[in-house]
Amino acid sequence: MSRMKWDQIGERLFETGLDHGVLFPMGNDGKYAKGVPWNGLSAVNETPSGGEPNAVWADNIKYLNLMSAEDFGATVEAFTYPPEFEECDGSAEVAPGVTIGQQVRKMFGLSYRTLIGNDVVGQNYGYKLHLVYGAQASPSEKNRQTVNDSPEATAMSWSLTTTPVDVPGYKATAHMTIDSTKTNKAKLAAFEDIIYGKDADGDNAAIESRLPMPEEVIEFFKEVPPAG
Repeated sequence: MSRMKWDQIGERLFETGLDHGVLFPMGNDGKYAKGVPWNGLSAVNETPSGGEPNAVWADNIKYLNLMSAEDFGATVEAFTYPPEFEECDGSAEVAPGVTIGQQVRKMFGLSYRTLIGNDVVGQNYGYKLHLVYGAQASPSEKNRQTVNDSPEATAMSWSLTTTPVDVPGYKATAHMTIDSTKTNKAKLAAFEDIIYGKDADGDNAAIESRLPMPEEVIEFFKEVPPAG
């Protein structure tokens, strides 16, 4: 084994950027509806909480540390949102073009990409595909200002809390990531057809965007051992 080295060419990685936002509203049947693009998504600030040590004392010593459960939350910022998000934001359309607020807030799923860069190819090195489950948006502040000599687009933000979903063999989770630099490229392309949908091509029918649950994601990316 050779001596370890730091900051080698091609190994200076960083993460940046945000794109390809997709909203998956939850239907009344408890299943996620088809995905819709979230244009104008400007930030997803992940805010996990919990995972804190709780000391247990015995025999006049610190006997052990018990870690509290972790919880995934986020703050989403955007300049606009798809119409399907209105019900997730506590609005209901009571007549064409007329909405009321302070209604039940629907749960939803969310997908977005963050870019991975390195010192050789910059931001084109790869990306991480994020999947968020069981999200609910809290009421948020929206600032309205008059147009002046320095106009700015109104930015909106929502605080998200999540309810984890089951993952066979692991603790429940509300957040998964898929790293394009570590997964099979053909499998990733096929998986993105599920997340983003795909137009009909020749004899192949169109694929409608949907949000796979963690168990399906894990099975999809598992390496199949060679026969024999």
